[in-house]
Amino acid sequence: MKMAAVCGSGLGSSFMVEMNIENVLNELGVTGIEVSHYDMGSATPDLADVFFVGGDLASSAQHLGNVVVLDSIIDMDELREKVKVVCEKAGLL
Repeated sequence: MKMAAVCGSGLGSSFMVEMNIENVLNELGVTGIEVSHYDMGSATPDLADVFFVGGDLASSAQHLGNVVVLDSIIDMDELREKVKVVCEKAGLL
């Protein structure tokens, strides 16, 4: 499975979310997931199975397919819950 964080420019915020997703996966004991980050202009549906985006990009990310919208990209509790749901749906937990 592949997860990706996407932001407007593909630099700081998406990289931070990528690292936070990796931390959550480690906490949950989930392995075998590739996590990366992209800017909205280069993100395409074939790059990941699920994309995490901030609320400000929700409407422009719908073309990516399976999109998880984060109300706050810095809220670790929200990210933890949403990553957990994705992992449960994929049968990884």
